[in-house]
Amino acid sequence: MIHNGFTLHSPATLAEALALLGDGAVALAGGQSLIPELKMGRVRPGSVIDIGALAELDGVRDEGDVLAVGALTRHHRLHTAPAVRAKAPLLAHAAGRIADPQVRHMGTIGGSIAHADPAADLPVALLALDARVVLAGPDGRREEPLARFAGPADGELITEVRVPDQRGRPWSYQKFHRDALEWAVVAVAAAGGRVALAGMADRPVLAEAVMAALPDDGAALLADQGCDPPDDHRASAAYRRHLARVLTARALRELRGETCA
Repeated sequence: MIHNGFTLHSPATLAEALALLGDGAVALAGGQSLIPELKMGRVRPGSVIDIGALAELDGVRDEGDVLAVGALTRHHRLHTAPAVRAKAPLLAHAAGRIADPQVRHMGTIGGSIAHADPAADLPVALLALDARVVLAGPDGRREEPLARFAGPADGELITEVRVPDQRGRPWSYQKFHRDALEWAVVAVAAAGGRVALAGMADRPVLAEAVMAALPDDGAALLADQGCDPPDDHRASAAYRRHLARVLTARALRELRGETCA
C-alpha cells in the first residue's frame, strides 16, 4: 500500500514545480522508481510534485555537436529517435535494453539519473558518452558532468541531459542479466576511450583503471579495480568482479572491430 500522508501537486510549468520543491518534497516523472519506493515505505515525503506533464522538459534537440535531451524524454523515444540513433547510438541501444515496452514508454531519462540505481542502463551509457546534466533550482541553472554528479540538491530538478555528438566513434554495450526483463548483474558501456560499469558500486561508475591503461591489451583485467561490488542474492562480489573483467574485454574487442566470442 502506498503511504498516503502526502500532498500531490500537478504544476503546469517548470517555474511552478520549482516553487513547490524543497522541504523534503519529491518529484514524480515516469514513476518507475518512485512509485515502488512509495509502496515499500522507503520514501515518505510530505509532498509529491507530479512533473510528468511539463512539455518543456520533454524531447530531443539536435544542436549540432550536442544532443540536448529533456529530462522527461521517455526511454522508448531515446531508442527510436533518429537524432539519437545517428549521434548517440550507444544511448539508443541501451534505452532499448531496458525492461519491457511498458516500462520504456513510462520511464524517463531524468528519473533514471536521479534515482541512480547501481544497475541502471542509461546512467552507465551516459557515463561512457561523457554526458552532462543540467539542473534548475532556487539558485538558477547549473550544469555539471554526470561523472561528478551526486544527485539533485534539495529544491533542484534535472531539466536536461547534454550528450556530445558520437558519430563515427566505436561503441559497445555488454550486459549480463539472469532473466530477460531483469536489471543487469553487471553491464559495461564503452565509447572511444571511456568505459563505464553498472552493478559494481552504489551507482554506475567509470572504470578509471581501464581508461588509464588503454590501449594496453590487458586493460580489461583492471575493470574491477577501485570498485566495491555488492554481495547479494543475485551474485557474489567475486562473481561480479569476474563479470566486469570479462564484459570489459568483450567491449574493448568490439571497439577494435573484433568479433566477441
